[in-house]
Amino acid sequence: MEHVDVIIIGAGAAGLMCAATAGYRGRNVLVLDNAKQAGKKILISGGGRCNFTNQKVEPANFLCRNSHFVKSALARYRSSDFIDLVDRHGIEYHERDHGQLFCNDSAKEIVSMLLTECEWAGATIKLRTEIGKVSKNADGLFEVHTDKAQYTCQSLVIATGGLSMPKLGASPFGYHIAEQFGLQVLPTHAGLVPFTWHSEQKQRFESLSGIALPSTITAKDGTQFSEALLFTHRGLSGPAILQISNYWKPGEAISINLLPGKDARCEIEKLLNNSPKQSLRNALALWLPKRLVEALFDEALLNKALNQLVHAEREQLAVDLEAWSIVMNGTEGYRTAEVTLGGVDTDELSSKDMQSKKEPGLFFVGEVMDVSGWLGGFNFQWAWSSGVAAGQVA
Repeated sequence: MEHVDVIIIGAGAAGLMCAATAGYRGRNVLVLDNAKQAGKKILISGGGRCNFTNQKVEPANFLCRNSHFVKSALARYRSSDFIDLVDRHGIEYHERDHGQLFCNDSAKEIVSMLLTECEWAGATIKLRTEIGKVSKNADGLFEVHTDKAQYTCQSLVIATGGLSMPKLGASPFGYHIAEQFGLQVLPTHAGLVPFTWHSEQKQRFESLSGIALPSTITAKDGTQFSEALLFTHRGLSGPAILQISNYWKPGEAISINLLPGKDARCEIEKLLNNSPKQSLRNALALWLPKRLVEALFDEALLNKALNQLVHAEREQLAVDLEAWSIVMNGTEGYRTAEVTLGGVDTDELSSKDMQSKKEPGLFFVGEVMDVSGWLGGFNFQWAWSSGVAAGQVA
């Protein structure tokens, strides 16, 4: 059996960051992954441009059963620290809405940077390697059996990610390792994921596929996001929907404000005063795509002139525009989800170094644990911060 100081299972964002950090400490580091290339999820993120972090990262941008868990790692390795690393490697980037940072050129630059850092730090990466049995021997060392060789190590870091995007090789391997060593794993489900229509909704709204508009969407618990809403032939998507999906439970309604920043009652009154004989159809088309107007509202109502609408109709119209309540069928699931909610219970881990409280030397970093960020570079920042936290100790 070959011995190394640290074995990291998973050559994704968190695993590579951890490998470089541990390597720079002089640790002999081996990264194992069954994929053909490192950083596959990085490569497809942000439309191939990689939204690698956010200018403003706060603990409030993360979902975790223990809301305090993320504070230590995020404070010790901030988004500004990762931006400094990107700058040192000469990668050009730009800022989009809400502080999101993207590569000007390609996500490949971020993967290349991480691989370069691992190389400089002396970490070895072995891809196309199937991990078999993992155990701990009588000497207190971890044993890792692969299809190519067997290894022992003092520190074992699980950086295997969650269940989202199975076509990229996602698997429950990390959860199984946690359970094998007696750690609790919280129930998992898809996060940052589009919603799907009920069959009768599909008939009504399928033709709206491709329509995008600004919106403010509110979940049952009051969580709210103001971003673009996109109609698809399968359901609802767009940044606002992906964000709210993290706070939604099956059977709950979401409330959609189709006129964010406007007071619908005031706007209707203004139109009534200025163009009393205008049809409601044409009036609403000033604010919303005509196809959406026709799908949302009754034909007879749309054909009425504004001055024919009674007070109750105008009132209901304002409610429908500002708080369209809809119960979606479900989500598209892990196939298109950007993150996995749930995972290794953070109460089992040290918030300082991501190490198991029960099993010294066993670490979990990135998405495999019960930490999920908002859309906008926050999940990558958690990968960097948790990877560094573990790498400084492993």
